Amino acid sequence: MSVDARRSGAGRAALAVQLAADLMAGIIGLWVLLYLLDANPSNDLVTVLHDAARWLAGWSHDLFSISTDWVRVVVNYGIAAVVYLAIGHTLAVRLRRV
Repeated sequence: MSVDARRSGAGRAALAVQLAADLMAGIIGLWVLLYLLDANPSNDLVTVLHDAARWLAGWSHDLFSISTDWVRVVVNYGIAAVVYLAIGHTLAVRLRRV
């Protein structure tokens, strides 16, 4: 296999990892935005986004017990989004170097 072919494959893998991380962080960010805008919780789109964001941020959604609801949502879900972006983009950079 040529060097160009390996780099092309690594570039595609890096792009896939980066897009996955961006998508996960985007879902979480969109849910936080809808929460802050007081979106209708009985709306199907809001429900789907909330379920997806809660699943993605399951490890961090109750990390801190903050008394103000909107701050708790922003902090706990925001941590998950930032971690996904940091890990995904760091991994993508490393894959591109291969």
